[in-house]
Amino acid sequence: MNANLHPQLEQVLRIAAFDDAGQGGNPAGVWIGASLPPAAEMQALAHAVGFSETAFAAREGEGWRVRYFSPESEVPFCGHATIALGAALARQGGDGRFALQLNAAAITVEGHCEARGEGEGEGGRMFAALQSPPTRSRPAPEAMLEQALALFGYSRADLDPRLPPALAHGGADHLVLALNSRARLAAMAYDLQAGRAFMLEHGLVTVVLAWAETAQLFHTRNPFASGGVYEDAATGAGTAALAGYLRDLGWPHGGRIDVVQGEDMGMRSRLRAEFGPEQGGSIRVSGSARMM
Repeated sequence: MNANLHPQLEQVLRIAAFDDAGQGGNPAGVWIGASLPPAAEMQALAHAVGFSETAFAAREGEGWRVRYFSPESEVPFCGHATIALGAALARQGGDGRFALQLNAAAITVEGHCEARGEGEGEGGRMFAALQSPPTRSRPAPEAMLEQALALFGYSRADLDPRLPPALAHGGADHLVLALNSRARLAAMAYDLQAGRAFMLEHGLVTVVLAWAETAQLFHTRNPFASGGVYEDAATGAGTAALAGYLRDLGWPHGGRIDVVQGEDMGMRSRLRAEFGPEQGGSIRVSGSARMM
């Protein structure tokens, strides 16, 4: 590794976002500084950290300029890294709501720490809630669906007919495939390089594989081959996209859904999405976080 990266690497906080009662969650790197490093340096740092995402934040006016990098590429929005950033900002400067300027959207994140102060910061419980960029969804093109089914070894008989395959956006683009059993979700397998080629061809950040246990409780898995990651343990952007899709569909969500993710990885995570009836409106995605 470039020796010049060492000081920057030591500056990266490591936070598990969307943990479940102090366990599991999705690790994210959080770098906070006076100004953002060059893009190539941020990419190298994200690769060295090795988590699915690292968020980089620097003061800009009354808010923060934020960019997100996976080990392989920059992404427009990352939910779990935003939750980690919200927790880090609260830990650093106190509870609050923070304005974030992304590459293509302006959002907010709230951060709260149960215990702060000298000697307390590492052990205090942290919570955060983001407001996603606007959402939208549309039916998945047939050719894309056929490719996806072949990639994962699923058939149309494995799909839940109540939730047709869709392209959903909540700050980033995702293909949503709803399966008709928990067993088929657990059986997910695919070739990483083939998955990366598929996602890059169609401009997808992840594929959201979902199973509806109830109308308000979903189990999901999120292959993230576009970023060089086989699977994400918790995906706030994917959850926002899924929630926006359910609203567009007229699903009986009651204004919120809970999502269990990462269970099949041994990294059980919990996410909550809350939203109003306005088509295309922002999704509030919340969860707890812990220092690693």
